[in-house]
Amino acid sequence: MTLEALIFDVDGTLADTERDGHRVAFNRAFSEAGLDWCWDVGLYGELLAVTGGKERMRHYVEIHRPDYRKPADFDALVARLHAAKTRHYTALLGRGGIPLRPGVRRLLEEARRRGIRLAIATTTTPDNVTALLHHALSPEAESWFEIIGAGDVVAAKKPAPDIYYYVLERMGLTPSQGVAFEDSENGLRSALSAGLKTVITVNDYTRTHDFRGAAVVLDHLGEPGTPFRVLSGATVNGATVLDIDLLAHLMSGA
Repeated sequence: MTLEALIFDVDGTLADTERDGHRVAFNRAFSEAGLDWCWDVGLYGELLAVTGGKERMRHYVEIHRPDYRKPADFDALVARLHAAKTRHYTALLGRGGIPLRPGVRRLLEEARRRGIRLAIATTTTPDNVTALLHHALSPEAESWFEIIGAGDVVAAKKPAPDIYYYVLERMGLTPSQGVAFEDSENGLRSALSAGLKTVITVNDYTRTHDFRGAAVVLDHLGEPGTPFRVLSGATVNGATVLDIDLLAHLMSGA
């Protein structure tokens, strides 16, 4: 089957947004609201097992803060905190503090030149996606992606496959026509359950995850002069960067 589309996760995949972006923004939102919640680097790594920012806050309260007395409008508080977090995160992006991961821009630009369709499948909010694309890639980058599946457009978040079903349906594609890009075990499970071959690029939070079933697991996508390392999966025959030809090879199972 011919490669028709690349479908990208966002946080941790397009950019290392979690530790120095979302975590910091959550803490600023908590402080602004007068809460004594503070997510350090280690705790946030644990919380990332829960997909979705609002779900993550609820999990934190249930598991880590049994002393916290939830107000009657707790759901509304969570929504306000999440909106404040997004505002702080966008401000961080605007200061240029969160660059794209190695090889991401190169691969996106090659895909556009070669007529490969692009899409996003993520649990993060649409505003977060737009801010990252605008500040880290290009002010016009949102238009590069045919479909942006983000936030609450589906009820069940990763590891459920729903967000990938949503994107594939709207693109009129079968799973065999696309490749997913993820950085986490939950993301991999989501993409595999939707039938997509999946490329993993690990980060500091996810390098110990279980990536069985991935087509290939890399440290990053690679740049000229900065080759990727294959951590597990397919043989890449001496390749040093992930490009469209190598992706077609991975899809063929050769």
